[in-house]
Amino acid sequence: MNEKRPIRQNEKDFIAHLLLQLNLNPADYPYDELVEEYEGGKMGSISLGGDVEGYAGDLIQVEYTDTDGTPVVITLTKDHQNRLLDLDFWKVDFSKLLEYPTPDKVTIRPAEAG
Repeated sequence: MNEKRPIRQNEKDFIAHLLLQLNLNPADYPYDELVEEYEGGKMGSISLGGDVEGYAGDLIQVEYTDTDGTPVVITLTKDHQNRLLDLDFWKVDFSKLLEYPTPDKVTIRPAEAG
């Protein structure tokens, strides 16, 4: 991973939006103020400081279409202590994220049947 940097306000706002979509109180899901970027920040994924060994599942997945028309799946994960673990971006063609999504540009991804 890379050096830590302060979490950006648009990231905080986006995380709060995702939690509110689940009717969860963002105050109940703490994260570090210093984050680490995955892939050198290429796709937007960040580690939020939770216990990597204590992954406890995905909270929500949303879909976004980047400005080049490429779909992006964004997943917010938590650890066993309800700390946020990752905000993970997966751009389906693995290219660089061109524009960071805003809450009005994402849709909740339907849960997979199983």
